[in-house]
Amino acid sequence: MNIIGRRLLPCLAGRVPNRGYIGVATHARPGIDSLLSRTRQGRTRLGYRHITTTSTPRHASPLSDVYIDWGFTTDTTMASLTPPQPPPSWQHTVEDIERLTTEALARNKQVSDEIVQLPEDKLDFNTLALANAETEFDITLESLGFYQNVSTNKALRDASTKSEERTRKFANQESMREDLYKAKVTAAANLRKTGAWETLSAEQKRLVDKMLLDGKRAGLALERKEEKEKLKGLRDELSDACLKFTQNFNEENGRITFTREQLDGVPEDVISGYTQRTEGDKVLYEVTFKTPDIFPVFKYANDPKTRQAAQEAFDDRLANNVEYLDAAIRLRRQMAEILQYDSWADYITEVKMVKSAANAKQFLDELKRHLDPLGIQERATLLALKKEEHIKRGLPIDDNFYIWDYRYYDRLYVERNLSLDDSLVKEYFPVSVVVPAILDIYQNLLGVRFVEVKGDARDVWHPDVQQFAVWEKDAKDESGFVGYCYLDLFPRDAKYPHAAVWGLFPGYELADGKRHYPLTAMVANLAKSTPERPALMRHDDVTTFFHEMGHVFHGLLSRTRYGRFHGMTVARDFVEAPSQMLENWCWEPEVLKKMSSHYKTQEPLSDDLIAKVIQSRYVNVGLFYLRQLFFANFDLSVHNNSLDANTDYTKLWNELREQISLVQGDVYKPGQGTFGHIVGGYDAGYYGYTYSLVFAADMYATVFKKAPLDPELGKLYRDKILLVGGSRDDMDSLRDFLGREPNPKAFINEIEQESTKPSSL
Repeated sequence: MNIIGRRLLPCLAGRVPNRGYIGVATHARPGIDSLLSRTRQGRTRLGYRHITTTSTPRHASPLSDVYIDWGFTTDTTMASLTPPQPPPSWQHTVEDIERLTTEALARNKQVSDEIVQLPEDKLDFNTLALANAETEFDITLESLGFYQNVSTNKALRDASTKSEERTRKFANQESMREDLYKAKVTAAANLRKTGAWETLSAEQKRLVDKMLLDGKRAGLALERKEEKEKLKGLRDELSDACLKFTQNFNEENGRITFTREQLDGVPEDVISGYTQRTEGDKVLYEVTFKTPDIFPVFKYANDPKTRQAAQEAFDDRLANNVEYLDAAIRLRRQMAEILQYDSWADYITEVKMVKSAANAKQFLDELKRHLDPLGIQERATLLALKKEEHIKRGLPIDDNFYIWDYRYYDRLYVERNLSLDDSLVKEYFPVSVVVPAILDIYQNLLGVRFVEVKGDARDVWHPDVQQFAVWEKDAKDESGFVGYCYLDLFPRDAKYPHAAVWGLFPGYELADGKRHYPLTAMVANLAKSTPERPALMRHDDVTTFFHEMGHVFHGLLSRTRYGRFHGMTVARDFVEAPSQMLENWCWEPEVLKKMSSHYKTQEPLSDDLIAKVIQSRYVNVGLFYLRQLFFANFDLSVHNNSLDANTDYTKLWNELREQISLVQGDVYKPGQGTFGHIVGGYDAGYYGYTYSLVFAADMYATVFKKAPLDPELGKLYRDKILLVGGSRDDMDSLRDFLGREPNPKAFINEIEQESTKPSSL
């Protein structure tokens, strides 16, 4: 999920789309090219920032006990190349963060102050200095704010959170500067008056248009001063509420304990990783709410009381976030009213591909119409399986299908009907094999090479982290440099608990014509090794990793003039589409062969196992998508004005889950407190996960299905989708890639074809 608006690309994890939960500052004087990219919504745009190098000197970080040497083979020429841009230091202290934040805010304000002092006739595209100044502001502060998600040092995390809080408040203040907005409007008018508009490139014109829209959406077109002042206050309050929610989300460290008997059915390799303690004559196992710990309980624990206790504790783990979410919803409602939008959902969707809240709701309703018959059929099948299992185990029988039944019977159905054991499949996916195999597939498909940074040159924020320099496949000198990539794959206390990609450096053109290069960082929580086994990945984990690497390459291979448009700065309801398309590779036989190697025998998946894995892809897919529609409908519901301001959101959460997802709870738990997306940039935007799937299915079926590993098709994808980032309308990029208008046929066909297969559903 994204903490403020554009930094973090959230991903759900797992099968079908995803099942479960998704640097060095340059101080050259910017010329302008520049007025025209400042936005200050949240912290700024869906942006990329990086870290300054003016902090503590770098030093090589020691290796941790989970560090894996991927064993990449790289030709000696490429290994000897020196990147034209050094990597950042990750050795900041609390004092560094405080000082660098203060300096960045002052530097940015100085640029703005200088601009508003210019005579009106000097305000044009070539004399203002906002675009690069804004990017420099972002690159300094983004990585300082990143520490709160990954550092093991609480003081550093707190300083990072404080830095983000200061930055948000500063951005809110600057976004409401009437003198700066007037300068932008005047500059845009001068461009047209002098005829200079016609000489601008398409990306430059887009920059102007976006800048003017930013001002309107910030409230600068409002006539009454008191409304503007109230808006400033509401923004600060909203920022505080979201930050507190996010801090709780990241630092949640709860546990639930079970006896060995209560964990009957959970795989031994999982149980061996749990912390044990003794209470009297009982040995208790502590299960954290991190995915590798808690999800096996949902899927494998035979005792429904164990699963119920685990699920209810999981849903209740962030009850302390309820007040902050309530506040965020209330504040957004007030802001939308001042900004003269019908609802916050209409404000948010105005700049999305879907264009309006009504269109988003219509999309969800139409998709639900396709999914309901399928989900009802699947629920009946799983409920029958539940009754059979309860009879077998001598458990009470009822007609209820609970949320803690869903993952258990979904897994059991696959095992019984496809003879597919998820635990067996996992043995073929050691992390030490899968990660380099996936990187190799991407390298060959997209024409790049990874060179791991080791020894004294290695500088990372935690010993678990891998650092890479990325080059064009035929690089002979520094002109072939692409950027940097960091992988932080294993769980630890106080670390962001799901899988996501941060674009910490943007790629953009500097004032002297040279390039600034991007950096992307993936944060994940794969299972660690145990005394009996190496670190292994479920197929869902493999799919998630493949998906996240899609975001990594979106951040690396974009090449735009302005940092504002780099990489993943596309419409929020399109940003998942490229990575969702790439998940299809994880269901292709030749790719599964490449990625698999049994941890004992080194044999790849057999053809029989591969066939079963592929067959399992759409099993119970109706229930899965209905669960996604539940999240999306809750999100839209709380952000339009159809609900009373005093609505009980815990009650709404639980009622919508039962109505849409077709699964029940028991005691209402405040699951909305765990819904990080809603404060992390996906407010009134969760529909985008399924909306973008329509595009993803079309892209894959039209272009890649015939030859998924063809580098020529990879080049087409790189040129038409990745290269342009957000520098043009996303629909234009889709048309260019597909060679026609996009349509939903591929996605709907997948769903409807599956609904006609009674043997599997």
